[in-house]
Amino acid sequence: MEWNYYNTFITVSPDCPAVVGTVPPDKKSGKTKPGIEFELVSQAPYVYTQEELLYQVHIRHKEIPQEVLLERGAQHRDEFFQKPTACLRASMLPKKYGWGIHFNSEGKMALVPMESAEYQHFIDGDHADIKLVAAMRNSKGK
Repeated sequence: MEWNYYNTFITVSPDCPAVVGTVPPDKKSGKTKPGIEFELVSQAPYVYTQEELLYQVHIRHKEIPQEVLLERGAQHRDEFFQKPTACLRASMLPKKYGWGIHFNSEGKMALVPMESAEYQHFIDGDHADIKLVAAMRNSKGK
């Protein structure tokens, strides 16, 4: 099963509390999942597909040792994707922190702050080949 998006833009959630793209804060105990997502994608735009990012975030968040990955790399990845995993429409980046997510024709992603002209171009349909999908809402029934 393929998990990647192509020529797609995930808009911020309709009930996103942010008014600008905001860097997710760390916890005292370390980075959060949204913090790891932000760090990886903001430092390497159009490098990760959704699948690659989800797996990298899992490795870093769970602090899986390099030895385990070297020993069981492909098997470990297969086991990760056998479990239900939320797509990036459920990520806190577009739900809470004000980041749109653009996936190009190769499925590679970049973050787009909601206050930017680039974000507005996606929303306005200036990119005719791009499918718009909204991030999931933060609360039910609104």
